[in-house]
Amino acid sequence: MPAPDYVLKLREKIGHDPLWLPGVRGVVFNDAGEILLGQRADNGRWALITGILEPGEEPAGGLVREIEEETGVVVEVERLLNVGVHGPITFPNGDVCTFLTVEFRCRYVCGEARVNDDESLAVGWFGLDELPDVGPSHLECIRRAASRDSPVGFVS
Repeated sequence: MPAPDYVLKLREKIGHDPLWLPGVRGVVFNDAGEILLGQRADNGRWALITGILEPGEEPAGGLVREIEEETGVVVEVERLLNVGVHGPITFPNGDVCTFLTVEFRCRYVCGEARVNDDESLAVGWFGLDELPDVGPSHLECIRRAASRDSPVGFVS
């Protein structure tokens, strides 16, 4: 499902008005050094796997859940990459959201990458030198994850 039930219930009350949401994003590396990406069903763009946290959910655990739900891949979170604000974003249905996004570097544990729900059109592993067109914030997240020495990022 594209949005958690609590977000859908809020939308019944506020319509398309701006909504502040906690989000997660993961850069998953397999043993070959490839990155897991999904082609989003809502806009057709390739992207890192992202998700909205459930109320009270820890960010790292929520990302592990989102990645498995969307791709069938089980991961282990290795480290925090960044905490930042993304948006406002207007979705194709007119909903406006701004996300406080917590980004993590993850490593593949098991599972076969596949479209596992209705949020993706395709899922696949890509080498750093063969990435499809992804947005600038996703590229920056990948850059931070590829550098083992990169400090945790944030905007002050």
